[in-house]
Amino acid sequence: MSGYIPIFFMISAAAGLGLILYGLFKVLGPYRPNTEKQSTYESGMTPVRSARERFSVKYYMVAVLFILFDIEIVFLYPWAVNFHALGLFGYVEMVVFILILLAGYFYILKKGALQWD
Repeated sequence: MSGYIPIFFMISAAAGLGLILYGLFKVLGPYRPNTEKQSTYESGMTPVRSARERFSVKYYMVAVLFILFDIEIVFLYPWAVNFHALGLFGYVEMVVFILILLAGYFYILKKGALQWD
């Protein structure tokens, strides 16, 4: 337990320094709000809609499916690097993996998850 005492002091010092600097900022820092500073920033353009607007579920479906298939493709890199070492067994396993991915892809195509209205 005595090995954790220096870590506790380091965390306490970091938190204390953070609180001190935040307090100094609040006391000494300028605070002059105006409408320009508090407006929504969209790449230098005037905002066209509210930031609280709801997005279509299709947007999130496409985003989630992209992340899902993107992460699955990451598994192809180690397989490609060790292709010769894995032999026929590794090849068959990757073919099964890709077939499962393709089945999922055709399923979401059939359900219309990638269709934009």
